[in-house]
Amino acid sequence: MAASMGRAVHNNAERWRWVLYVVLAIAGALLTFVGARAQQKATDDATFRKLVDNFCAAWSTGNAEAPAKFYAKDSGLVFYDVAPFAYHGWKEFHDGVQKEFLDNASEIKLTAGKDLRVTRRGMIAWTIVPMHLMEKSKNGKTTEMDLRYTGIWEKRGASWVLVHDHLSVPAAEN
Repeated sequence: MAASMGRAVHNNAERWRWVLYVVLAIAGALLTFVGARAQQKATDDATFRKLVDNFCAAWSTGNAEAPAKFYAKDSGLVFYDVAPFAYHGWKEFHDGVQKEFLDNASEIKLTAGKDLRVTRRGMIAWTIVPMHLMEKSKNGKTTEMDLRYTGIWEKRGASWVLVHDHLSVPAAEN
């Protein structure tokens, strides 16, 4: 009787030991996943901070060719801007912004705010960030405005390119 009871206690202890091993393995896997996710988030934040800052610097050249490398060239894409309401495809966007804004500016400076938010799902990411625009027109008038920017990025090959962006000006407060 004592031998069978000893065997039962031993089997029970073995069962609990395996349960403990499984629980520890799951906990280790979860910690690894959480750590990898945090590392990916930090990498994405740094990647898109650099992209957005370079994007702003490119638009600040006053030439729509400079930011072209940041945009997908698919004809069916839509880009929303301050004016006019929308551009369809990169060519229309390029030509419209050059004519409406850049050709009339003697100096332009677009800067992204510190509050950049990045969300990534596989090969698609979206960024939101407040921006500030300073424009000196050729007639000497200086205009400054705060903007809201949303960019939808797609990873194509080794590069992230914009497949949609939306720039808007907050409504004036009453």
